[in-house]
Amino acid sequence: MQYELYLLLGGLLIVSALYSSVGHGGASGYLALLSLSSYGIMSSVWLKQHVWVMNVVVASIAFYHYNKSGHHKLKLTMPFIIASIPMALLGGMLSIDGDMYDLLLSITLVWASYKVINFSSKKTGNNSLPSTVEPYLWGGGIGFFSGLIGVGGGIFLSPILLIKGWANVKTAAATAALFIVVNSISGLVGTAISGNLDLDLSLLGMFLVTITLGGYVGSQYGAKRASNSIVRKLLAVVLIVAATKRIVELFQ
Repeated sequence: MQYELYLLLGGLLIVSALYSSVGHGGASGYLALLSLSSYGIMSSVWLKQHVWVMNVVVASIAFYHYNKSGHHKLKLTMPFIIASIPMALLGGMLSIDGDMYDLLLSITLVWASYKVINFSSKKTGNNSLPSTVEPYLWGGGIGFFSGLIGVGGGIFLSPILLIKGWANVKTAAATAALFIVVNSISGLVGTAISGNLDLDLSLLGMFLVTITLGGYVGSQYGAKRASNSIVRKLLAVVLIVAATKRIVELFQ
């Protein structure tokens, strides 16, 4: 068990560094690692709340570095955040069936791996700000699903920003970072309101020390230059393995 914990902490260090390099909190990566460990047998509520706390810490560090480097556009971020807060709160209040959670989490992990592989290859437009209700619809939808599954939503928001041409890679990273912080806090509040907040503080403390280091190094690096595509592909393999494990268990 102790050996497994050391491996898990090492994995969290790598994941937090990689995800923070693109402005993400790392929730899908943390869920992947936890699902591959003995903690994978814990309830969806337990997994969600611990991952959200880690998300808040790493995404906050990432936002600090990207904002400091001048990549954040508040006018771009606000519509997504305004719509996501109540929906993430609602999603965080809900407790879903274990099998359904496994299925949704597996789909999320597959999408995350696809996003990690293709993030740097997305083509962007002229980065003009959206002038319709579309960002509110995206923000609300992503917020609800994030609250339900236990992620911050960055793995969905970033590719949308790039595909729509609303942001370049680093502006998308800054927007995603703040979006993740708000969504994760909303999810935690929703869990607390529903009476399901139950954090293992001793375990969480070790997690937070590890991911703070990884998040600081990764986001500082990412805010200045592009990330390593080969490392992203390795991370995608971890996500796919975790998703496959969840799907296999679902149909056993």
